[in-house]
Amino acid sequence: MQQITSFSEAGKQLRDIRFLNILLLGFCSGFPWVLHGSVLTLWLQQSGLSRSAIGYIGAITTVYALNWIWAPFVDRIRLPYLYKMLGQRRSWIVLCQLAIATAVTLLSFADPTTGLLVVSLLALVVAFFSATLDISVDAYRITIFTREEMDAKMPFAAAMSTTGWWAGYGFIGGAMALALGGETIGLAWSQVYLCIAALYVILIILITMVPEPLAQEDDRDHVTDLATGPESTDSVKQWLVKYVIKPFSEFFNRCGLRLALSIFLLLLVFRLGEAMLGRMSLVFYVEIGFTTDQISFYSKFFGGIVTAVFSLIAAVLNTRFGIIKGLFISGVAMASANLFFALLAIVGPSTSLLMLTLFVDNFFQAFGTVAFVSFISYFTSRTYTGTQYALMASISNFGRTTLAAGSGAIIDFLDGDWAFFFVLTALMIIPGLCLLLWVGKLLAVYSRANQQVSVS
Repeated sequence: MQQITSFSEAGKQLRDIRFLNILLLGFCSGFPWVLHGSVLTLWLQQSGLSRSAIGYIGAITTVYALNWIWAPFVDRIRLPYLYKMLGQRRSWIVLCQLAIATAVTLLSFADPTTGLLVVSLLALVVAFFSATLDISVDAYRITIFTREEMDAKMPFAAAMSTTGWWAGYGFIGGAMALALGGETIGLAWSQVYLCIAALYVILIILITMVPEPLAQEDDRDHVTDLATGPESTDSVKQWLVKYVIKPFSEFFNRCGLRLALSIFLLLLVFRLGEAMLGRMSLVFYVEIGFTTDQISFYSKFFGGIVTAVFSLIAAVLNTRFGIIKGLFISGVAMASANLFFALLAIVGPSTSLLMLTLFVDNFFQAFGTVAFVSFISYFTSRTYTGTQYALMASISNFGRTTLAAGSGAIIDFLDGDWAFFFVLTALMIIPGLCLLLWVGKLLAVYSRANQQVSVS
């Protein structure tokens, strides 16, 4: 593995134009979370919904934990017309962007006070196509590099993807959306959605300018045209076995049952505390006295900038010290950062303490995210890239979305004791750290057996 030991060497790596493409696609992945997350949360809160109700509606993001089910189809099926113009990855990305833009436009005509079900269903549509988009975006990020480039490029690809994601969710997309609905500009949230729909036109045009990855000889060796279905020589059963079952069986055969299950359990629990905090953070900010404009600037813009900048530093650290050590350090640090939120809950709406809290929290989130993405990418087969990455990301997302949906109910149960809630989220890292140590031992055996570079 090529070790990146200095920032000058990292700068040379980042001159590769492919990282700019990854940055754009990362933005496209992060932006939908503003639409069914941040904006929707504030809209629902201002409409009078309870914390529990807001948390449970957030369960629509469970689709991110289920996208492995349809990932084989996104990985293998050609879309009529779009495939010839854009290729396998970009055609699915553009289709998902079009669907999200349509749902967002319809949301601009909805009202949660009179049509909560309609708003929830449209938000579900946004989440569904966003989860589908992630399948192709993750596959693009991995297959844009050759196998020989993977070790040196992947941490930086993860960093650029994280930077792009936070640009979409945080300091550009998120900050812009909340600022439009804030006290200064003062648009209604329905009008905010209409403005965002217009932005999607620009994003779709930019995506068409991104080059399609060149398929390797054994990558996507048989891609099925949606108009014709499976090849005539294959029955539907054979097609399902080859393209749906085989990607999962290959993962278990390559890793072994014990390591595979340990990885899945680690992915499920490692970032649960962070997800619990993130789900209710905007509700917390409003309840302790911050304005929407302050949330837009400090949480989205400032916090997003910190994450983006430190994602690049995290890439250098992860290539130098290893993913396992990086995950362990970031896990402890992220849990400790949650205690700053507990202090903020006690002190009240102090902007200086909020900036310090967000600086610490987003710094270690960047470190952990880069290590996490690199960790999943390490175990992903290039032949079944979209399917296997989606499987592992989905398991992680189940903890971050479905399990975290109960965070509002926990706050209500604690009678609004935010400080104690944040302490609980900090303690949730302990099972994940124990599992990480176990996985590290199994990884050493796996790496020796497969003659691969250790990530410990």
